[in-house]
Amino acid sequence: MTHLFISDLHLSPDHPRLVRGFLDLLTQYQDKKTRLYILGDWFNAWIGDDYSAPWLDEIVQHLKTFTQAGNQVFFQVGNRDFALHQIFLNKFNGKLLNEVDYLNIALLNTGSLKIRMEHGDALCTDDVSYQRFKKIIRNPLLVAFLRKTPLSFREKLVNGFRKRSHDSKEFKSYEIMDVNQTAVEQALQRVDLLIHGHTHRPAIHHEFDKIRIVLGDWRKDQAQILEIDEYTTLSQLQLKTWDY
Repeated sequence: MTHLFISDLHLSPDHPRLVRGFLDLLTQYQDKKTRLYILGDWFNAWIGDDYSAPWLDEIVQHLKTFTQAGNQVFFQVGNRDFALHQIFLNKFNGKLLNEVDYLNIALLNTGSLKIRMEHGDALCTDDVSYQRFKKIIRNPLLVAFLRKTPLSFREKLVNGFRKRSHDSKEFKSYEIMDVNQTAVEQALQRVDLLIHGHTHRPAIHHEFDKIRIVLGDWRKDQAQILEIDEYTTLSQLQLKTWDY
């Protein structure tokens, strides 16, 4: 069984190369008995599970083929697609994970590897303004209300949020937008490995006698992804470059 971890694809109709890269990834791993974990920001924006378009229909069709071959797809929400829910995932038999979720993988001659998975934005506690905004926009009552509004209204709202996010980053340092070490230490308690994305700084960190792996965002022609199977050892953990 291959466990494949990716994040921050930011798929949209405006970037067909990224969409093609994702579809090629599904094809590459289709015959490998793969469990695919998408740890947030799968899409550049998500206005609701009732949204449909030809480019998205193509993705769904490839995902159906992928899961019908015996593979599995798991998804965690990110800051760009937190409105994506099980309704959409049901189209291809995917599963919605908790915002923080755990996984145990049995490794050959190593024992069980306990993993914590999350998108990573919750670890950036120094970005106070973002954390405050996140609490507001993800309020369950507000989300439930927005689901009942027309798609055109939600699209305008999301575009406004994206502009706000882009503008706010212009005045923030990289340190503020990166993870907080205290938050990381707390997240690593009782696990061997923490996997997240969000910061767009792919790397493998050895911290507090534990391992933290940051997945890469998908750029013009490559991404940093993580592959773990039963033959992997802790010393062999490394990011893999996916070219497309």
